[in-house]
Amino acid sequence: MDALAGLLDGPRARGAFLLRSILEPPWSLRIQDRAPLTLVAMMRGQAWLVPDNGATVRLRPGDVAIMRGPDPYTVADDPATPPQVVIQPGQHCFTPQGEPLTQAMDLGVRTWGNSPDGSTMMITGTYQMRGEISRRLLAALPALLVLPEDAWNCPLIPLLGDEIVKDEPGQEAVLDRLLDLLLIAVLRAWFSRPEAKAPAWYRAQSDPVVGRALRMLHNNPAHPWTVAELAAGSGVSRASLARRFTELVGEPPMTFLTEWRLAMAADLLRETDATIGAVARQVGYGSSFALSTAFKRVFGVSPQEHRAA
Repeated sequence: MDALAGLLDGPRARGAFLLRSILEPPWSLRIQDRAPLTLVAMMRGQAWLVPDNGATVRLRPGDVAIMRGPDPYTVADDPATPPQVVIQPGQHCFTPQGEPLTQAMDLGVRTWGNSPDGSTMMITGTYQMRGEISRRLLAALPALLVLPEDAWNCPLIPLLGDEIVKDEPGQEAVLDRLLDLLLIAVLRAWFSRPEAKAPAWYRAQSDPVVGRALRMLHNNPAHPWTVAELAAGSGVSRASLARRFTELVGEPPMTFLTEWRLAMAADLLRETDATIGAVARQVGYGSSFALSTAFKRVFGVSPQEHRAA
């Protein structure tokens, strides 16, 4: 497992919100759903993304945008078009005056809009990721990124467009996995671009020494790793690994491992019914007391308080 796969493995899509929007100008959607991460793929026509803070960006067919929440933004046929629809948390839709619109704009299976033959079509996928592993990934992203069609070659958007309107057994799981694949493909393509300023933990994966050490940590976080053992597995001396790891990742190997273990523990506490002792063993702590001590030092609350919140 590499760093990107590890970050997405825990908080992957589970019943994610997926919707195909078909719209005829003039149209404008005010997004106030506070979602941590939203992906928009343009199928036809064009749209303008208008953040409350930041530059306005135009989307063309084949472009994909990722918005990092929870700040609101507007999607419209033209930046000057006033909002006609307000999307609230839970994906509830209203007019600016507060009248419900969900039923009035229903166009069929996972399809919504103001015209079944509208000139604009886009697919929106919304994640509700709240785990600590997600926090590290989200912190590496700008508030808005756009990957233009000519920057990559990916068949997932047409496939998602075909699958989103199907109503078959297991379809929700199919769509969740397609959304995950599309997100990973977009992030991988984005992080490879010079303007992306990919985080240190991502860039370090390509290093033949540090990348190997990172994979060992991600593949088996519960193992009682030492710098000496990581160095032996990476084919260098202990001092060489410690120096190189710190230079490329920005923190020593054991500090990185501690943060990774606690991030995993935070997700497991929220997403499973496992006891604190079981979670502790799964992430490499010998007892619930050891996990609780480390957890409270980093997050300021105990594992029990984190789970209850």
